[in-house]
Amino acid sequence: MHRTTVGTAAAAATVLLLSTVAGCGGPEPSADRAATGSATTAATADPTAAPTAAEPTGPASGPSEGSAPASPGAAGSITVAFAGDVHFEGRTASRLGAAKADTALGPISGTLSAADLAVLNLETAITSRGRAEPKTYTFRTTPKALDALKDAGVDVVSQANNHAVDFGPDGLADTLAAKAASPIPVVGIGKDAAEAYAPYVTTVRGVKVAVLAASQVNEITNQKWRAGAHKPGIASALDENALLHAVAAAKAQAPVVLVYLHWGDEGVACPTRAQTGLAKELADAGATAVVGTHAHTMLGAGMLGKTYVSYGFGNFLWYGTSNYTASNETGVTTLTVTADGRVTGESFTPAHIDGRGVPVPQTGSAAKAAQQRRDGLRGCTGLAAVPK
Repeated sequence: MHRTTVGTAAAAATVLLLSTVAGCGGPEPSADRAATGSATTAATADPTAAPTAAEPTGPASGPSEGSAPASPGAAGSITVAFAGDVHFEGRTASRLGAAKADTALGPISGTLSAADLAVLNLETAITSRGRAEPKTYTFRTTPKALDALKDAGVDVVSQANNHAVDFGPDGLADTLAAKAASPIPVVGIGKDAAEAYAPYVTTVRGVKVAVLAASQVNEITNQKWRAGAHKPGIASALDENALLHAVAAAKAQAPVVLVYLHWGDEGVACPTRAQTGLAKELADAGATAVVGTHAHTMLGAGMLGKTYVSYGFGNFLWYGTSNYTASNETGVTTLTVTADGRVTGESFTPAHIDGRGVPVPQTGSAAKAAQQRRDGLRGCTGLAAVPK
C-alpha cells in the first residue's frame, strides 16, 4: 500500500502525553503494497524541542472455532496479520538470498501480503560488530533482513525483545542505524525512551492505526539495555507506567492501537500471571489488540472484554528445533478490525517449520488438527472466543 509521511498535530499531542516517559512517532513507512489506499505516519518528535513539522527518521520506509473469518476489503474495516519470531540465524541465514518470488518466508508470505497490515518480531541484533553479551544464545543478522521481510509482505517489525542488543553498544548503534535506513518501520527500540516507546501511526484504507512494542522478559537485555531519557535501548514493559502512557498517547492519535509484546515463559503454553495482569492493564488503557511472542511455543488467544489478546505466536522463521515438542508449530493470525477499533473477526493460517527453518502452510487434515490444537490452548487463558 502507498504511504506518505506528514506532520500532524497528533505528534505534538503525543509528546505532551509522554513528556515524563516517552515521545511519539516512528520511522517513515514502507513503500507501495497492493493498492489498498494511502497512509500517514507521525514521525519521531523530540520532547525537549518546540513542536515542528514531522521529519522522517529514514528512507520511505480457515477460522478458529467460535470466530468469524477475517475478510479483507470489508467496508469500514481492515485486516491485520500477526506472526511470531524471526531472526535469520543458523540455517535460516540462507533465506536472505532467497529468490524474490519465493521470499525469505516462503509461500506463507502470501498470507502476510494479503492483509492490509502485517506485523512480526525480529529477534536479533542487526550488526557485524560488538562483543556478545554474557548469555547462552546471541543472534545477529544484516540490514538485508529488513529488505527481505518487506519483500515477504511484512509492514512493521518489533525489536522490543531479549536479543535486539545481543552485541553491546556497538551492536546497538548498528541496529539503530539499520532502523533509520529501514524500508519498513521498526518499533520497540530507539536512541532513547521517547523513540523506543513511540508508536508507528498510519492510515490504512481510511482506518487510523498505531503500532507499538515493549518487552516484559526480565533478563539482561531488559535490565541493562532498557531505553531511558538519554539512553538507547528497548522499550520495557517492566515499566508498566511508561508503557501505559505510551498506549494512552497512541490512543489519542488512532482508534486502533496494536501492542506487540515480548512476554511469557519459554516452553510454557499457558500465560503467566505477569502476562494476564499486563493484558488487563493494556485492555483497560484502550488497546485494540495485545499480542506477542517469546515462549517458542504457541499460546492461546481470544477476547478480553473488547480487546483481542494472543499470549504467544511461537517461532516463525527459526534456526533450529528445541526441547519443546510444539516449537515447530506456527502460523499467521489475521484479525478484522473496524475503523472504531473493534475486532470483529479472526482467522488462523496454520503452518509447520520445515527443515530449512521456514514456515510452510499446512493443508487438509494436518491443518484441521493444528487448528484444533490452537483452539484448545485458549482453555488456560480465561479468554473468550472472538465473536461471530
